[in-house]
Amino acid sequence: MAKLPAFVICIRTIELFHKILKSGCRAEETKLRTAERLVNLLSIYCILSWRIFWMTMLNRVVPDVPPYLALTGLEIDLLDELVRDKGQELRRSKTLSHYLTKIARMGGYLARGHDPPPGSTVMWRGLSRLMDIELGVRIGAQIYG
Repeated sequence: MAKLPAFVICIRTIELFHKILKSGCRAEETKLRTAERLVNLLSIYCILSWRIFWMTMLNRVVPDVPPYLALTGLEIDLLDELVRDKGQELRRSKTLSHYLTKIARMGGYLARGHDPPPGSTVMWRGLSRLMDIELGVRIGAQIYG
């Protein structure tokens, strides 16, 4: 198989980032009235989109790194509680790939043996759910201590 030129890889990477920005964030659907508000919102969306893109690529390139490289301690604890390990996963060390697969499973990824690595869409959905749950945990901790 021929190796792709660097500029083709760069273009595909940029296209994937924009796909996450448009599809995941639905940036085109915002109905903000001022340019300042739109710029602020797009800044946040770019950060979120980059995190999704970065985690998806990390999972493919260096899956065996520690999970703290990309996830907080609370996110790891929530994933351990929310998404149960399958049989063989209990014996494996808990790497970043292990936790990113859990995030993808929250987004609809089936994680069967022959499935390709999770893509940006299921990562977006799963991380969105995880962030909502994390926000609820933080608010609950403030209210109830």
